[in-house]
Amino acid sequence: MLPEEVNQLVDPGYQAIETGYFRLPNGHMHVRALTRMPGCKGTMVDWWFGHMETADDYRMWEPGAHLSHEWDEHWSPGHYIGASHLVEERMGPQVLKVRIGFSDPAEYFDTSRFAAGNIGAVICGNATRPDGTPDGRVIHLLRDTDYGCEMRSRFWLYDVPDVAGQGVMAHCLTEMGNMADFLPGLYARKTSEAA
Repeated sequence: MLPEEVNQLVDPGYQAIETGYFRLPNGHMHVRALTRMPGCKGTMVDWWFGHMETADDYRMWEPGAHLSHEWDEHWSPGHYIGASHLVEERMGPQVLKVRIGFSDPAEYFDTSRFAAGNIGAVICGNATRPDGTPDGRVIHLLRDTDYGCEMRSRFWLYDVPDVAGQGVMAHCLTEMGNMADFLPGLYARKTSEAA
């Protein structure tokens, strides 16, 4: 799947490969991960990105790999689209720094199809290296279900070895699995405090 084909994710059902990694004809590494998230809804994941403020929040998400994170001046509580964060993560034996700029899903998707597809949220980002070199794209599409929601993550990595595909897939499954565990309780507590 190329980035311009992402509207396929709104279609009912699943793609032939939902979790895996492979090289695309254009040379980019494509990574897919499906995470089922009982008790969560897409709106909760969207809320998380708008309220993940501190480095401690970021480390809670994946204590074994998330080392630091810092938002730029465009982020404010509840608003992450148009903002970027610089993150430092352990990926296998390496520590990587990457800046992720978050975009409006309407730049990628026909959002008029979201309601019929039970799409609760879509997180879209462009990754760059600290020197500004484009590094890839990421989409996390949340489809609400009767048990909660499922996250269908897609990554396009521009200039990486094959082993990076496996590392990104494993990292995504771990961090999103962790999120599924802590997010329902955190969301309920924080939104009731704000009410």
